Amino acid sequence: MEKLLLIGIDTRSMLNSALKLNYDIYSTSYFSTSDTPQIKNQKIILNESDGESCGIFEDQFSSGNILEMSADYIDEADHIIPISGVSPSDFKKSDQKKILGTTDVGDIENKYRFYKKIRNEFLTPKTFSINDMDEAVEINENYDDIQFILKPLQGSGGYDINLLNNDSDFQINKGEFILQEYVKGISLSSSLLAAESDVKCIMNTRLLCENDFGKTDSFIYVGNILPLDEKSVMSNADDADGINEIMKATSESLARKFNLMGSNGIDYILSEKGLHVIEINPRLQGTFECMEMSLGINMLDAHIKACKGEIIDIPKPKCYSYKKIIYSPTRMKYEKINLDNIYDLPHIGSITEKSQPLLTIIDKDESFEKLVKKVEYSSEIVNRVAKRGQPDT
Repeated sequence: MEKLLLIGIDTRSMLNSALKLNYDIYSTSYFSTSDTPQIKNQKIILNESDGESCGIFEDQFSSGNILEMSADYIDEADHIIPISGVSPSDFKKSDQKKILGTTDVGDIENKYRFYKKIRNEFLTPKTFSINDMDEAVEINENYDDIQFILKPLQGSGGYDINLLNNDSDFQINKGEFILQEYVKGISLSSSLLAAESDVKCIMNTRLLCENDFGKTDSFIYVGNILPLDEKSVMSNADDADGINEIMKATSESLARKFNLMGSNGIDYILSEKGLHVIEINPRLQGTFECMEMSLGINMLDAHIKACKGEIIDIPKPKCYSYKKIIYSPTRMKYEKINLDNIYDLPHIGSITEKSQPLLTIIDKDESFEKLVKKVEYSSEIVNRVAKRGQPDT
């Protein structure tokens, strides 16, 4: 039996799908959620325990640590699927041959190189590579009609993105940040499957960030609603069918341009000026479980088959699906929450720091309105429990 290694920040959802396939599964992850399947060949960096803090993810996570811990698994595996947090470029050249997915990611993950590659073909925000804050301020002063944001040159999840204004006081390292035009609009995303000779956009989704829930200064990813239609777009945008068609054509064109392979995602912002290409996520996306719920397929199987040259037939969506990541409203000691639509659960008694990822709500329903009510009801309960679960110290 061939050996398949899943490696990244959180392998829970992919493990559930992988265990339905005919592979000997290996897994290395940062998080150790209590609902992660337990398998023989498994390594976890964050070992949660009663009364101990899980710490600050941004300060503690390192893709290098995961790779170092996984060295023997990487050697043993026949196939490797990197998930969010680990890039194909992090692997040795000899090991990249084992990767199922997009491996040539240099012009994708470097946001300025990506901008230069697409600026003459696609609508995309004006972007500058900057060396220091003085340069950022100077560029900002030369464009009175544009609001800018500072973004890491490489990164995902919306972390460390900040609006630039006269009160900004950021320290940046040379070559690590870009200055990008802030496009105000609706955040959207495409999920697609790409094989060597074919590509297919399988579904578009409404992409949700913290600023969709009132935190106007935060761009951190919190989830998705799919499929994209006149209800799930959650805006007054006209012609959802037309938006879907434009996204489909654009995503498939980008997939061919960058030789994407397997399951990949492309993020957009729809403004009054049109559909702006923001970035490509060359890996399995956060919509993984929502896609499986709505379409009734095994997304990991679809990804592997695409990498081997076969794009499966995609059924029509059977329902809406909604994913919402809950970030802890306070420092809390986790206690059992009696809900059937929560995932990525901390271990009982472990401490989650304020504003760190606490758990994920994922649900489905044929009625969009009922689905939103279910997710928001669960969100209210989780936040209520979190606020009463503050530890003594």
